[in-house]
Amino acid sequence: MSHVDASIAPASVPCDAALPSSSQDDALHEECGVFGVWAPGLDVARLTYFGLKALQHRGQESAGIAVGDGGTVMVRKDLGLLDQVFSNADLSSLTGDLAIGHVRYGTAGAKSWESAQPHLSTINDVIIALAHNGTLVNTDELRRQLIDLGVSFMSSSDSEVATRLIGYFTQRTSHLREGIRKTMELVRGGYAMTLINEHALYAFRDPFGIRPLVLGRLPLECQKGDSSQCDAETSVGAEGWVVASETCALDIVGAEYVRDIRPGEILRISEEGLVSEQGVLAARESAECIFEQVYFARPDSIMAGKSVYACRYDMGRQLAHEAPVDADMVIGVPDSGLPPAEGYARESGIPFGEGLIKNRYVARTFIQPTQELRAMGVRMKLNPLRDNIAGKRLVVIDDSIVRGTTMVQLVKMLRQAGAAEVHVRINSPEVEWPCFYGIDTGMQKQLISANKSVDEICEYIGADSLAFLSVQGLLASLPKRGYCTACFTGVYPVAIPSSFGRDKFMAGYDPCNLTQAEAIGEAAVTSKDRDRSWEEEHGVR
Repeated sequence: MSHVDASIAPASVPCDAALPSSSQDDALHEECGVFGVWAPGLDVARLTYFGLKALQHRGQESAGIAVGDGGTVMVRKDLGLLDQVFSNADLSSLTGDLAIGHVRYGTAGAKSWESAQPHLSTINDVIIALAHNGTLVNTDELRRQLIDLGVSFMSSSDSEVATRLIGYFTQRTSHLREGIRKTMELVRGGYAMTLINEHALYAFRDPFGIRPLVLGRLPLECQKGDSSQCDAETSVGAEGWVVASETCALDIVGAEYVRDIRPGEILRISEEGLVSEQGVLAARESAECIFEQVYFARPDSIMAGKSVYACRYDMGRQLAHEAPVDADMVIGVPDSGLPPAEGYARESGIPFGEGLIKNRYVARTFIQPTQELRAMGVRMKLNPLRDNIAGKRLVVIDDSIVRGTTMVQLVKMLRQAGAAEVHVRINSPEVEWPCFYGIDTGMQKQLISANKSVDEICEYIGADSLAFLSVQGLLASLPKRGYCTACFTGVYPVAIPSSFGRDKFMAGYDPCNLTQAEAIGEAAVTSKDRDRSWEEEHGVR
């Protein structure tokens, strides 16, 4: 039997070229962070809690943990931050050998308890729980077909569609890996998923590798608590494995980074060991989300062998070459703007200084502010260091300008604090195109760069000058990989169904690869049930 425990507490305005007045809406948000651990003999619920704590920046709307104990899967999830959802008693009640966890910022599906993850599904007597980072673009048709087949849904989320598909195919093939593989063949979009049943952990990733997922190894635990004395007689438990959205989550639980989960790969981790297979063919060239390095990932995470901090520092150095300015001090907008500000200062020779103090205790709240308080959103998070900036010509480095409203308030605040000049430099290109793979920029008309020229944006935010890093400059600052740059270029690696992309673009914009996705016929779901080619090829009965 499954067990779900939670206190159910359910509770963007389109804009034209003038853009919205609410600063709360002026930020990029990534969908979520995922974590999974297989570690018999260890407190997997607490390991997952601390792993999610390291990933809390990726989602603050809901949190959840599912644990498998060999006989059942138990889930605890709710709306709110980790500390609001989990007490010590909650974690103590979640015992088992393996677990997955999830922190969510919703981009697909309602912001409700039902959309919180992990999602549960039953397959005869077997229970699975799934956690998903990313967005699937073709789930409307898949949901309709599953409903026609008698499958019920609790939410409108794309993640639940994936969960139900896996359950459907597993029931008919009697193999969970086959359920996962057949689901991967059907779904389109960006995804990194972790899944457990009672005794095995699975991790799998979309064929383009759009959303990140890494594998780590936990060392053997020792009874004496001293790794230097660890040997075959004193060690307890088996070697453990961890999967996570970022390497910072591996660090916090003491796991050693092994490698990235490969695009299209399925990993299965159980007492039989770690088994890898290619679920679907990887794309010819990967398309990792470039905004991981620009904004989403923590600076201490490692991606492609290079720290995110070093990538952002190099973005700032490149920006200093592309957009120099005569100024007295370089400051960064905390937190993601600080490394590129240091790089800009180093390369330009302009001193780096602290000009903005961040309130570390501001987090999401379910208390809705008034319009007047909402307009003070920037001051709730940032305050100028007047003694440091008064009378100075400032270079202000930030990661992006999405809708522009936050930067308007920021420039105004710096001028009120006595700044003589404010020159804004952005260490990413202009965000002109909506993202469909896990970032909440679904309507192009909300993006200021799609509505205004650089000079017009500069006037709108009240700066003395404004410049963005070029696409080529950004790519030159990163490890040599394949990246998704659709938000800058309109080149979408995964074809977007016309039904999904309808009304998302402004007149005059012609995105690349916004074509009909691979057609899913009326019998697509049931026909996959009868397709045994992969089983025959791999000797699976």
